[in-house]
Amino acid sequence: MMPYIMKEMRPAFDIHLDNIGPHTTSAGDLNYCISRLVGYYIKSHGKSYTTMNDCIGVLEAAKLELYRRLTAPYEDVKIKENGDVDLYIELERK
Repeated sequence: MMPYIMKEMRPAFDIHLDNIGPHTTSAGDLNYCISRLVGYYIKSHGKSYTTMNDCIGVLEAAKLELYRRLTAPYEDVKIKENGDVDLYIELERK
């Protein structure tokens, strides 16, 4: 998944993420970890519009990447299993 950082840089992060990851067993845990990382980033880069905008941009991009890479393919499988929803039925009735 993104962000696409150089492979040589990943182990320095992965060692910590591999320790934290198994402990994130709820949405609250995940939110806490993400919020703390964002807080550290803001602290190290200074509280400014640019820094906070960077964080919001990263969170939005991560959300979109999660949807693109995992959620959309999962939904495609479920459509095949359960049938599609006719999204235009309401438009046709009007």
